Amino acid sequence: MAKVISFQRGLWEQLYVPEIVRGMSVTLKHFLYNTLLRPWKSEICTVRYPEEKRIYPERFRGVHRLMKREDGTVRCVACMMCSTVCPANCIHIEAGEREDETSIEKYPVRFDIDELVCVVCGFCVEACPCDAIRMDGGQHMPPVEHRHEAYFRKDDLLNRGSRGVAVQGGAGPGWRETYQPLGDTRQVYDREGNLGGKIKGS
Repeated sequence: MAKVISFQRGLWEQLYVPEIVRGMSVTLKHFLYNTLLRPWKSEICTVRYPEEKRIYPERFRGVHRLMKREDGTVRCVACMMCSTVCPANCIHIEAGEREDETSIEKYPVRFDIDELVCVVCGFCVEACPCDAIRMDGGQHMPPVEHRHEAYFRKDDLLNRGSRGVAVQGGAGPGWRETYQPLGDTRQVYDREGNLGGKIKGS
């Protein structure tokens, strides 16, 4: 059987005054050390933005932007894949038919993103088959005073975007000859990087 030991706290311990004083002393020590005693060797990690900016990594996910085609139109074909995969449900698209009869693609009449709801997961960028939406602009979401300022519409996203590097229609009719040296997709590589046999069942 376990032995129960009771501890009687006095009035001084019940007021938590010693712990409050101890915590405030630690805070005061760091404050004096970083501001008055040794400011040239400060341990404060404050960045004086916007005069100083952090260097973002290459895979930094910033504000969304819509990419353009060679003729300046939006690359998006309103396939709804980005809005479907979005876990925060912050992308809203309304599709429309293009006036050009030779094209079967749709286009977004409305493309809205609520940046305050976005969780910056990047799923929309990965799901897009047209390289239409990106988050690689290197810009984080700026602070806003009103909620509607963080609700980006199609024109706002296009102004942040630029011409896409993807080729419309893929690599063209000669894509088989272009990518044939890379090997068959059903082939597998061994540990040395050499092409081995094909996957079973293919």
